[in-house]
Amino acid sequence: MANSSAPSRDRIVAGAADLISRRGLNAASIREVAKHAKAPLGSTYHYFPEGKQQLATEAVRYAGQAVAGILRKELDAGPVAGLRAFLALWRGIVVESDFRAGCPVLAVSVEEPPADETPPALVAAAEAFQEWERLLVETLCAHGADAEQAPGLAALVVASVEGAIAMSRAERSMRPLDQVARQLESLIVGAVGRPDRRGESSGRSGGGTGVEGRRRTG
Repeated sequence: MANSSAPSRDRIVAGAADLISRRGLNAASIREVAKHAKAPLGSTYHYFPEGKQQLATEAVRYAGQAVAGILRKELDAGPVAGLRAFLALWRGIVVESDFRAGCPVLAVSVEEPPADETPPALVAAAEAFQEWERLLVETLCAHGADAEQAPGLAALVVASVEGAIAMSRAERSMRPLDQVARQLESLIVGAVGRPDRRGESSGRSGGGTGVEGRRRTG
């Protein structure tokens, strides 16, 4: 996810997203993020004067927007194509990291927030999930799914894929994601009554590493 040729600030944000996807938010200190992104520590504090929460919030937004961009493009061919692209993205990240990296949005979501406080990174994570769901709902409805059923199906897609990512990392096997993929595709085809026009080609994973690599090549 980190790219040494990117502008320093963008490289730090991408590096933070990648590190959070591997270690979680609590283990990703500003110093570790700077090291991971190959950026000067002073520059990191300069760009993010509010500290770790500001950086984490921007990292989650970056990841959420990158995934949304891929979904937006692939969903033009229909909900099955979008699902396959969503799955291929995470499959590539998990496999290419040797099961060390997952979804930074999920990583932030599952950590305990401070008492009596909702951190902005957690708000950003909720907004990312909601945007992915919204994109799926729009396409499902546009392709004939029942308007009352579509929101639940979209939530099921996001929740199932995110959970399967965690299970695949734990098992060091893509079996959970593969099983979830088959079930979700069947549900979507049943909801819209037909497959997409793109067919099997939507399952390609693209090149590069991490969310940023797939956003560039998608």
